[in-house]
Amino acid sequence: MQNKKFSPERQSAFEARFEAQKIAYGPVVFQCVRYAWKRGMLQAIADAGDTGLSSDELASTGRWTPYVLKVVLETCLSAAVVYLDDGRYVLDKAGFVVLTDPITQVNIDFNHDVCYQALFSLEQSLDAEKPLGLKVFGDWPTVYEGLSQLPEPARSSWFAFDHYYSDTSFPDILPDVFATAPRRVMDIGANTGKFSLAALGANPGIELHLVDLPGQLAVAGGALQEAGLRERATLHPTNLLDPAAKLPADMDVIWMSQFLSCFSEAAIASILERAAEALGPRGQVLIMDTFWDRQRYDIAAYCLINTSPYFNNLASGNSKVYESGDYVRLAEAAGLELVTARDNIGYCHSLLRFAKKAPKAA
Repeated sequence: MQNKKFSPERQSAFEARFEAQKIAYGPVVFQCVRYAWKRGMLQAIADAGDTGLSSDELASTGRWTPYVLKVVLETCLSAAVVYLDDGRYVLDKAGFVVLTDPITQVNIDFNHDVCYQALFSLEQSLDAEKPLGLKVFGDWPTVYEGLSQLPEPARSSWFAFDHYYSDTSFPDILPDVFATAPRRVMDIGANTGKFSLAALGANPGIELHLVDLPGQLAVAGGALQEAGLRERATLHPTNLLDPAAKLPADMDVIWMSQFLSCFSEAAIASILERAAEALGPRGQVLIMDTFWDRQRYDIAAYCLINTSPYFNNLASGNSKVYESGDYVRLAEAAGLELVTARDNIGYCHSLLRFAKKAPKAA
């Protein structure tokens, strides 16, 4: 396991003060860079190549006034998104990333369309351990009940964020799922059915049991029907926050992807206990998630750690991006033991494989 310490070289007092100001003005920089990207300023500068464009040349297009150009591009200059070369704006490396990197764009859209307004309530959400920021979108206890009703563009940005992080991993993990030749597979937290579609399409010999809230299962069921795979899938509408809600039994593989991070430790413990009870004699639980402590690069750990406030403020109020050791500890308490752990899957996933603990010899 790779623990990230975030210990850069010692900063001077001056450097530390500059970094602190970046934090203070972070929301301002975010909005101006986003504006420059969305409104085409960065693309216009990029199209000019190494020669760049002057403010007058940009203004002559009629797309932006000289005032707006100065306000936005000077902030972009301060953030190393553009640089000035003899009075001409040229795209800098960070600006190139904003223009071309899909994960950066997904993260910007998610933080703007889903999180930005809601984060004004983060202080209250943390104190109450309830998703009080969710009120900007609707009156639901958690975001999951409201996903199908989120207004645009929040809904599209939420699913783009969720799918980008998970979809890059599915092709790589199917051999892991089928390694024990399972016949009955349960997808807990099926969401829109992405994993179930991939698994059913890859292995005609399995049957899928999808477990999620009714709204999500309606979407997943429609996707399975459209793909001609509905007859091999059984839908189990279930509120897993209800500790009395049982899971279908005798499963060879129980799959959970980016699911347990939606819940508190107490809820995770309850779900894992019920998952252990639902396993067949040689069944296993496979958990794929984004553990910040198992990342190869600090940049991935940084993104994951800073997704946790979303979980508090919008998702459930008491969930987060966990360390892998948290899941191992809770699984052991539920009667499971870690068999294998595999990292570097897709963009930033790890796969933990659990089996029932062997009974102690008398």
